[in-house]
Amino acid sequence: MFNKYQSEFQNWIEKEKKAVQLLQIVGQLWFDRSIELVLFRKPLFDVGSSEILACHQYAKEISGKDINIYETLELAKEIASCSIAPSRIDIGRLTTEWLDENNQFATQHDFVISKLSSHIGHDKISLQPKDVVLYGFGRIGRLAARELILQAGKGEQLRLRAIITRTYSDEELIKRAELLRTDSVHGTFNGIIVEDFQNRALIINGQTVCFIEAKDPEDIDYTAYGIQDALLIDNTGVFRDREGLSRHLSANGISRVLLTAPAKGDVPNIVAGINDADFDLVNENIFSNASCTTNAIVPVLKIIEDAYGIEKGHIETIHSYTNDQNLLDNYHKKYRRGRSAALNMVITETGADKAVAKVIPQLGGKLTGNAVRVPTPNVSLAILNISLNQVSSRAEIIDLLKQASLFGKLSEQIEFSISNELVSSDLIGNSHAAIIDGPATIMAKDNKSVIIYAWYDNEYGYTRQVIRLAKKLAGVVRLTYY
Repeated sequence: MFNKYQSEFQNWIEKEKKAVQLLQIVGQLWFDRSIELVLFRKPLFDVGSSEILACHQYAKEISGKDINIYETLELAKEIASCSIAPSRIDIGRLTTEWLDENNQFATQHDFVISKLSSHIGHDKISLQPKDVVLYGFGRIGRLAARELILQAGKGEQLRLRAIITRTYSDEELIKRAELLRTDSVHGTFNGIIVEDFQNRALIINGQTVCFIEAKDPEDIDYTAYGIQDALLIDNTGVFRDREGLSRHLSANGISRVLLTAPAKGDVPNIVAGINDADFDLVNENIFSNASCTTNAIVPVLKIIEDAYGIEKGHIETIHSYTNDQNLLDNYHKKYRRGRSAALNMVITETGADKAVAKVIPQLGGKLTGNAVRVPTPNVSLAILNISLNQVSSRAEIIDLLKQASLFGKLSEQIEFSISNELVSSDLIGNSHAAIIDGPATIMAKDNKSVIIYAWYDNEYGYTRQVIRLAKKLAGVVRLTYY
């Protein structure tokens, strides 16, 4: 037994040494060349060696392939040796293909050159940094700030330059810095934040972010702060239609506006990965990222619709409480939301079923929806009860969703869980728009009705969708290999 202990422990140490080597390569690629390596969308940058190995264990279990640190490290070395343009490369997919196809190539170098041929050559893509302004600094605003800073890398994509608040004082700056440093749900910010009172700014991981006081959007001259042609992300929810959001465009230095809420009227509602290729960047400069629930359910519905067709369906959302509700019983303009969010389950309406039709028009009129707010601070659950046009099986549905989560254009939006013990708090900080609960999937006896459970971090997962769309609006999307 002792010999087994020694053997297992020594094996772990060797794996950790390899993980440290992989971390060094990941960091160099990220900061020097704007190349990001992920493992089935799990981040490999700015994590520890044990977390790297945990990601490998997840990859092995979810893919059914012997994905290990030895293979990924060697492939990462080969990637580093090639002249690859700024890219986001899923080394999980690459390793899977290597395990399946290695007998077709003389060396790993030949394999990498073949698979990443469209990425090789710095002339394949040219990135011009885009200034970003956050209008408002609430739950989504602070998460967006964290993520924009952490994703800055070499500085070739989005650059957070300013945050707009209704008032300013040095005391407020200190309080806002503290709210950014620590979060009761999402934990401590892994970075350095310094208050710069002289310049009314926070210096976050070396990036100076100005705090600008303004009562009205059109009153700000962003060019006075060196901000030009910026993308403004409005996360206040105050302005929801074209007339209101257009006020941002009257300010010097702003060229596009992205709303982090469902828009009203003719403003395009976009779900990254679904209809983001349909917008008109030439003639349109105002966009909405839709709602967190819409972002969660639309990718799942799209996959099912494309594979089987949807006859009808009902979406029931079990949603964590939000700042819109009262902490204790008090007046609220909407029914039931006046009752204490921390003490009650509250039935309320949702517009997600109607919002789906704006993104997937063929589902218009086929869906109903409702919501229940529950006493949890974050992570929600969408229950999709769908009638199919074609007969299927539980196994086929599960395989369809799992494959979509591992490979293809929706792999950033969807994760697939095989855990029988998954609960909501496990998914705080999950970057996907939706996490399919595989074991919970139910198929009716007629094989035409299926119930799919899709979890989502309605704060962080949604914020990552905002940033995905922001990058496309800003024209700073790198090459991808998923």
